[in-house]
Formats: sequence, structure tokens, C-alpha cells
Amino acid sequence: MPIGRVPRGYRWPAEWEPHVATWLSWPHNPETWPRALEEAEAAFVAMCRALAGRERVRIGLAAHLEASVRERLERAGVDAAEGIEFYRYPTHDAWVRDHGPIFLIRAAAGDASGPQRILLDFRFDNWGRKYPGWEVDDAVPTQIARATGVQRIALEIVLEGGAIDGDGEGTILTTESCLLHPNRAYVGPHRTHSSMEGVLRDTLAAQRTIWLAGGIAGDDTDGHVDDVARFVRPGLVAAVTSEIPGDPDRSVLEENRRRLLAARDARDRRLEVVELPAPPPLVRRGERLPASYANFYLANGVALVPVFGAQSDERALRTLSQLLPEREIVPIPSAGLVEGLGAIHCATQQEPAPPAP
Repeated sequence: MPIGRVPRGYRWPAEWEPHVATWLSWPHNPETWPRALEEAEAAFVAMCRALAGRERVRIGLAAHLEASVRERLERAGVDAAEGIEFYRYPTHDAWVRDHGPIFLIRAAAGDASGPQRILLDFRFDNWGRKYPGWEVDDAVPTQIARATGVQRIALEIVLEGGAIDGDGEGTILTTESCLLHPNRAYVGPHRTHSSMEGVLRDTLAAQRTIWLAGGIAGDDTDGHVDDVARFVRPGLVAAVTSEIPGDPDRSVLEENRRRLLAARDARDRRLEVVELPAPPPLVRRGERLPASYANFYLANGVALVPVFGAQSDERALRTLSQLLPEREIVPIPSAGLVEGLGAIHCATQQEPAPPAP
């Protein structure tokens, strides 16, 4: 199974480590949001407002959209001249967490033997070629490499950023339902625990992979981990649990929690697991949507948290505030955004800062 050639001496930093920028792919596709495109754009505007002044916001979009997006941001009080950057290239959809690159940084600060950062360009195929148009978004990492000047490493392996979560110290969370699914192209017929652990080791320097069972109902990615369990610091995981009678997610979430409590991380620590509530089932026009408070995003000094207009919003925000006392907790209304089957984490991709000298 080809895994490319990722040079030694790099690591995948945790999301909470310092960023240069957050990348977005601006939403525009009515096929993704046939009834909620306006709500999806409003969520993106709210994200830009929360991030402005903390780190650069780098927006990929087709050239003909730039003027209207600038105008929309300015109407919302976001000064596009202050840290908002536009990059003109085509996108099919908005889920840059999955179609964007994953940045690595030098593991040893001050090591001058190679570039301080590289980016990994895994293949993207719309979660097992479920939808057309994936070829356009598969090219986004090439565009971002050109924009940043960061060396790109092309890998003939399908791996989406939402399928994995890391602690910056060599531990990765993922789900069997997604990472072992045979529908992902370019990897041959045998996606096994050992083969995929080898991929994560050889590309992201993973020393230990913790396998959860699966994701939540309504998720078209076959169960991305960023809807069920997330590191908030080394050794501490926020995991979604459900107390809703009859919830089809309840059993898989309980199994995920059991596995987390039994696991050890790359430094052989047992994990502390804090429960995040599941929101009540969000159904629009008869369709169950993958609403989850675990789909938050950690940027410089802030946590962007999806909220859904439910009573459980307050509990989720309070829990994350306690877990992340050094960050401002910013709720982002996401009931419309999740009609596209993703939320805040799915729509963002961090560009980490180079290691300090």
C-alpha cells in the first residue's frame, strides 16, 4: 500500500497549539444546502467574526464570489482588510477539514535540517465517492501549498481530517466504522487495524491509535470521530454521551466511552473522559442530521462551538468552558449549517505556527 514519503522529524500538532491561520472553503453549493445556504453562510460569517484579530482567516473561493463575500462580512462588522485573506480557486463544497491539507511541524524546535512546516495532501473522494464533484476539492491542498509556500507531500491514500483527532504527543483517536471502511479508494481492499495504524505512524508520526466503534446517525462520512470524541488537552477527552430514550446513537456512544476509559495514550497514561451531552435529535424535513457539540474548533484563544437552539446547548457550553478556561467560548448557531451534514470543525482547518526557535 503506497504511503508516499513523509520525511522523519515532523509531528502533527494538536489543534490547541498556536495557529498562523484558519482556512475556510466558502459555502456556495445549493446541492449541499438546498434550503439552508443562507444559514450556512451566516455561520461562516460568525466564525470569521470570532476569529478576526486572533489569527488570519484564509478563505478559498471562486473569483466571482469574492465581492459578495466581502460585502457580507462588512455588513456584519467584519473588516475584511484586517486579517481576512481571499484566495481564488474553485471549490465544490465547504468541508475543508476533509478536503484540505494537514500541516505538520518540525518535532525539534530550531532544527534547521529541513523546512519548519510541511503539508500532507491525502486523497479526498467525497467519503467513498458518495457525491460527484470530489475531483475539484481533491485539488485544494495543491492550491493551499501554492498560497502558503509550504512544501506539499502528495499521498495516494484517502484520509479525511475529520476522521482523526490528535493530542500533539503521538496519540490519535479514530473510528473503525470510518477508517476501516472499504469504500475509500486508493488503498486496496485491505483496510485493517494494523495497516491503517501503519499509515498513521508513517504519515502523522502516530505512536498509538485508539480505536472507537463508530459515529452518529445522519453522518454521511461513515462515522467521523470529530462528532463523537475530541482531545481538549493531552490525556483528556470530551466524549459525547446520550441520555435520550430510544436514541439510536446511545449504544455506540456507550461503547466509545468504554473504549476510551480502557485506553492508554502514547505516553501510557489512562485517559480522563468528560461527558458532553448529545443534543436532542435534530430532524429537518424528515432527515436526521448529525448534530454534535463535539464538532467544536479550537483556535487562538477561542473555542467555536456549534449550538442548535436546544436546552442542551447551555450544558454543552458550560462543560466546554470548564474544560477550556483559558479560551473564550463562542457559540455558533449551526442548525442550518448541519443541514449540509457538517458543522464548525468540518468547516475549518488550522494552519499551525512554525515551532518556536
